[in-house]
Amino acid sequence: MIDLKSMPIDDQGLERLEKRVTEALEFLCLPGKPWVPVRKHAGKPVEDVVIIGGGMVGMLAWFALQSAGVERLRILDQSQPGHEGPWLNYARMQTLRSPKQLTGPAFGHGLLTFQAWYRAQFGAADWQALDKIPRPMWMDYLKWYRDVLQIPVENGIRVDLVEPEDDLLRLTQSGAKSGTILTRKLVMATGRDGTGKPNIPAFVKGLPRSLWAHSADDIDFGALRDKRVAVIGVGASAVDNAAEALEHGAAEVRHLIRRQDMPTVNKMMGIGSPGFTAGYAAMSDEWRWRLMQYSFATQTPAPHGSTKRVSRHDNAFFHFGKTTVRTEAEAKGVRIHFADGESYKADFMILGTGFLTDPMSRTEFGNTAGRIQLWRDVYKPPACEENADLGRFPYLSPDFTFREKIAGTDPWLRHVYCFNYGATASIGKVSGDIPGISDGAAWLSRSLAAALYAEDIKAHWQNFMNYDTPELDGSEWTASELPQEIDA
Repeated sequence: MIDLKSMPIDDQGLERLEKRVTEALEFLCLPGKPWVPVRKHAGKPVEDVVIIGGGMVGMLAWFALQSAGVERLRILDQSQPGHEGPWLNYARMQTLRSPKQLTGPAFGHGLLTFQAWYRAQFGAADWQALDKIPRPMWMDYLKWYRDVLQIPVENGIRVDLVEPEDDLLRLTQSGAKSGTILTRKLVMATGRDGTGKPNIPAFVKGLPRSLWAHSADDIDFGALRDKRVAVIGVGASAVDNAAEALEHGAAEVRHLIRRQDMPTVNKMMGIGSPGFTAGYAAMSDEWRWRLMQYSFATQTPAPHGSTKRVSRHDNAFFHFGKTTVRTEAEAKGVRIHFADGESYKADFMILGTGFLTDPMSRTEFGNTAGRIQLWRDVYKPPACEENADLGRFPYLSPDFTFREKIAGTDPWLRHVYCFNYGATASIGKVSGDIPGISDGAAWLSRSLAAALYAEDIKAHWQNFMNYDTPELDGSEWTASELPQEIDA
């Protein structure tokens, strides 16, 4: 058993850890030697890859590509520095679900793990005592990750439209910088709603916005003090938002749950393995659909700690078998009607209904959004496995790229890489969740490197033929004559 006290980074501080990270990367000759020929348009160099999203996934994609020798990279994020991703925005859990020892975005480098970062500051004893990673601390770690790897995230920039131009992509940007960017490849590292949007059920249509919010919204929980709050759903986001309302003094919080029973088993934990991570994308459509549909149907339960965070309050309630069918505004509140004929009046309603994956909702694709191939375009499941939500996921190629519904209509989609939650149905859980994210980044960087090399094969062939740096200078040997044989 490893003696944790013997680790040289313990209590040495981040400055010492950063020096060791720099040294380790130098030993591995990272970043990789640039090899991609410069592509020009109108006489000016274009980017090789632009990454949309500067959170955990986007930064890891940048690091993986830089390690692979792809030099002309840009990484954009619409948030302000330190607020990339959900961690300080709509994520409201107290701790991460993932076990603390998972390596996350370390990309095979032990000194880049959360464990190394934590132990360098607090030591082995504190590490052993730590149960789960506090959510704000995870963001502190990601900010350090960005700094130590010198990842040049450009903040305050939104990409509004992606269009083809010759064999390139033109990105229209707004925010801190306006104008356009030309790039050969685009990586959408845009997180949980990266190919969709918050799931807003039809039953709130027409309901005043002052009476409800989605769990991904910026909610003023202080305003819910002494209020009756209804939370639709019992997944992780629903539970975390219920806890926030309770801790801010809500008079009562009632979970209104369509299911008859509380989901209790995280099925994906039972199947997770290196074999599943590597093999999922190579499976038949039938097996991929079956596995993912079963995961969706059984539903991932909220974490134990998050659920207890709610249930420890006497004014928290869980109501099962309550399918919401419509809502209506009443004096000082909202009346929620259920399929069983009952109703409940709340002062405010929070939708813990998750996100809807649907490329057609993404404005970045313009009119092309409706021509992206989806799972429902390719695979018809048996009646017992039908799932409309799963059918809306994009049907990706094995390299994370989008596909066109009709061959030849939008070939430029092969230059756009879906490195976000939208890849789940096609590739597996390697583009967002902490356990498999480094595997996904390695996969992505190999795919991108292969595509860039193939597109430049004529230039590489010419460089191959032109290469004339001698290995030998003639001083290494002496030529001699072969002696003639003498007959005996």
